[in-house]
Amino acid sequence: MVCLFLFTILVLLSEVLKSNNNVMKNYILSETTYGEVKDTHVDLAILPWGATEAHNFHLPYSTDTIESEYIAAKAARTATESGAKVMVLPSIPFGVNTGQKDIKFCMNINPSTQASLLNDLVTTLYAQGIRKLMILNGHGGNDFKPLLREIGSSFPGMILATANWFEAVEKDGFFEKQGEHADEMETSIMLSIAPELVRPLYEAGKGAARKFRVEALNQNWAWTERKWSEVTLDTGIGDPSLSSSSKGSRYLEAVIGKVAQLIIELCNVEQGDFYTARE
Repeated sequence: MVCLFLFTILVLLSEVLKSNNNVMKNYILSETTYGEVKDTHVDLAILPWGATEAHNFHLPYSTDTIESEYIAAKAARTATESGAKVMVLPSIPFGVNTGQKDIKFCMNINPSTQASLLNDLVTTLYAQGIRKLMILNGHGGNDFKPLLREIGSSFPGMILATANWFEAVEKDGFFEKQGEHADEMETSIMLSIAPELVRPLYEAGKGAARKFRVEALNQNWAWTERKWSEVTLDTGIGDPSLSSSSKGSRYLEAVIGKVAQLIIELCNVEQGDFYTARE
């Protein structure tokens, strides 16, 4: 009887593991097959978009892509478990890095190249009957709003959205030192999700950055591109010295929850019923 009981438990555990694996494959395109998706309805395609750029001396060039891919997968899983029909596309690892072309192996694609690639992907999804796409952006140099305005005009009935996951949740309350690139936030996230890729923090630069002499350019209402090599010596902006895996995990939990809610709501809304009643 004991042996039969143990055998039954093992069978049940095996089925649970199979079920979990199937859930993963059902919403991560790179992990699934045509046989599994050819008859599956998808409400929303999710495109993680990162960059390949230097992140101080302690984080890998792929940091933005790794973070965006991870958050997209975790948020999509939460949304799927709530009944949403989504598909996470393979991430794009190159972003707009025009201000960093003189920094070795910072790989730039121009906004026009980005627009062309995005237009091709939207054209493909549209032809396959998928009418919603959300870009989950993890790189500050990427600005998809003007691209989606132009592309969207050629695809009636298509909902195109973009979200910067790094702006979804205020960093105050999670981190002690503020920054914007390879800082305490990004380093803590990478310590949480890919610690094997993070160099010891004593190797990191201080992330000190120079500001513009024109004061308005240090504010949100005026802008010009920064030449990265003249702004920071180590390519970081923000001190990563107090980073920790636990801080990263807490922040990720909040971000993933917010992104998952956005995914669920985008799945549930329809083009003809996209707005609330007039007040």
